[in-house]
Amino acid sequence: MTTVLITGASTGFGRHAAEAFARRGYRVFATMRDPRGRNDEARRALEQLAEAEHLPLEVLALDVTDGASVDDAVEHAITRAGQLDVVINNAGIAALGVTEAFTPEQFEAIFDVNVYGVVRVNRAVLPHMRRQRSGLLIHVSSAAGRVTAPALAAYCASKYALEALADAYRYELRPFGIDSVLVEPGIYRTGIHDRMMPAADAARVAEYGIAGDYADRVMAVFKAATAAPDAPGSEEVTPVFLRLAEMPAGSRPFRTVVSAPMEPLLAGLNATADALRPVVAQVFNVAELADASHPESAGR
Repeated sequence: MTTVLITGASTGFGRHAAEAFARRGYRVFATMRDPRGRNDEARRALEQLAEAEHLPLEVLALDVTDGASVDDAVEHAITRAGQLDVVINNAGIAALGVTEAFTPEQFEAIFDVNVYGVVRVNRAVLPHMRRQRSGLLIHVSSAAGRVTAPALAAYCASKYALEALADAYRYELRPFGIDSVLVEPGIYRTGIHDRMMPAADAARVAEYGIAGDYADRVMAVFKAATAAPDAPGSEEVTPVFLRLAEMPAGSRPFRTVVSAPMEPLLAGLNATADALRPVVAQVFNVAELADASHPESAGR
């Protein structure tokens, strides 16, 4: 049975993916922070679903900002299942506000989840995947990892960093039969937008005066997009995870854009970046690490 571990499975993309993969017959380890505390309701809901539908789904505590927590959860999953085939790095936090008013500590907190958390998870799972010479790392990025918007600097910077990290894994893990891919959603109706971190330095915000109202206008776009009756939810992203998991190793596109409005915005940029991958590999004398035999990017 193919085994998948999902971070940030209490809500949004992670929660929907956990249910969908389990119903598809995958053995799922749905992980989240504090499942006996702040996420107790989410844990109980998933466990009740698994029991009612006889699904191969188990909830584990995993805080991506805590290396010991990550290592314990991964070790438990591998011990229980005997293997780990797919990891969906989904846990993330967002922030919106005047960039100057975000403190260094706030930037650190965002990167600790969105970037360093991925590093911790991948370091925990990759020794096992390298030994079995197979595996798939799905990194949940964003359109904000390719295009920067005002008031979203901290979030965009973390997703840009995630894109670079996933790209390096793509090269370096190819000899082991492990694929590293990116999924780039647009704006979806998930809890992340309700929990956006605001800028902490109110005095700096006040100094901007009316010139800082752009942050409110950007936030209004998110609120309008997610409040629309036909606003898509995580159910539109999960099929992309499933499709990637079920494609043959080595044939998966590096980037997959999810959200019709974002496809024309990112298509040219992604195509150009992907065309450069084999060139970069050639320049740095590692041509064998780039695979130019198939398109690297795909729409939904």
